[in-house]
Amino acid sequence: MALQGSFVVVADSPAPDVVGALRAAGGCPIVEAHWADAPAALASVEPEAVVLADTCTDPSRATAFATALAERLKADERAFTPVLARAREDGGAVPADALTIAASASAERIVNRLGSALRIRTLHSTVLRRTRMLAARGELPPELPQSDPLDEAVVLLAGRGRSYPALSVAIGERVGVIGALSVENAARALHARDIHGMVIGDGFGPRIVEALLTVLAGDVRFRDLPVAMLGGNPGAVEQFAPHLPNLDRIAEGPQRLVERFLPLVRLHAFAGRLRRMLKSLDAKGMIDPDTGLLAHEAFWRDLNRAIDDAEKRGIGLSIARFSFDGSDRRSSLDAARLLARLMRAVDFACREADNSIFAVFTETDLRAAHVVARRIASVLKNTTMAPDRKRIGIEAAVTLATLRPTDSVDSLLARVVGGAA
Repeated sequence: MALQGSFVVVADSPAPDVVGALRAAGGCPIVEAHWADAPAALASVEPEAVVLADTCTDPSRATAFATALAERLKADERAFTPVLARAREDGGAVPADALTIAASASAERIVNRLGSALRIRTLHSTVLRRTRMLAARGELPPELPQSDPLDEAVVLLAGRGRSYPALSVAIGERVGVIGALSVENAARALHARDIHGMVIGDGFGPRIVEALLTVLAGDVRFRDLPVAMLGGNPGAVEQFAPHLPNLDRIAEGPQRLVERFLPLVRLHAFAGRLRRMLKSLDAKGMIDPDTGLLAHEAFWRDLNRAIDDAEKRGIGLSIARFSFDGSDRRSSLDAARLLARLMRAVDFACREADNSIFAVFTETDLRAAHVVARRIASVLKNTTMAPDRKRIGIEAAVTLATLRPTDSVDSLLARVVGGAA
């Protein structure tokens, strides 16, 4: 992995392995600093990333470093700067939100993990640059959400051993959890929806785990996926780490796993947010960066056009409304993003303020629309995260209406909201 730009390495003891690996990968300049001098080092350069090569034993110095980094990024509105910290197995403290890696990890693994994080920095830089260009032209770009990406993150938990309940509780207290008691169920979940991290618990044999990691390593979609193994085969990390830079084996128990794992999950969820934002910018704001569906104004504009086209060509058009009783904003966003993956290329949809979703099926009569809507509702029921984030299952009430020769947009919507086809 080739690296470009400057890097800051913080350690009270020399770290020639880290510095040498960064130089070999192309990093320049490499600024080395003790913990006491870390804030000044940050001010001397604009680093692509920071590597904490050892643990700070003075909490005040660690706090000063974290404050200096946060203030610098906030003041300059710069792209995300990854902080990668070597973490000791005894649970030594690391700065909040730092990406961790085992203290025994090779320098090559450190460079690979930095490369993964820097791909997300590049995404962020692109989003910032394009939004500034739009603002300079007097256009109003869509806003990047400011909430914690963990609020919308989903972790896949695969396993069936004694640790499964403890892992489910520990992870479910912070993010949404999808449980998979078999490798087949895990594979279906990975392909059905956006997953921001995967935990492999006990209960699977070494060959099954290696087969699962082989599949992940061979698919570019999962290249940067955070994967944590609780115990398991110690050799698996070194075998697959070159292809899965965010793979870790953590033997200290569920709570320790969550502490080490969640910063990577947060970063992966942030990357998903940035990709949706780029799609919105590519579409000149017609796509909602929160959901991946059409923005409100674009939806109603396209619906008017679709109705005119259907009337001129004498073809069918149907509209469905998916509503979710007891859903909150998070679960409705989850449903909207899933629906965006399920829609046919010729169809379009948007999410309303009341958390319901309108979906338009072009060139589709009422009977065919019933089939499509039932399939979508079934997938949403079996895949969408419930509001409590600890279980799967949110019921979608579906109403349908099909275009009649005398219909306008208002009359068509009145029927779909009222439930009359």
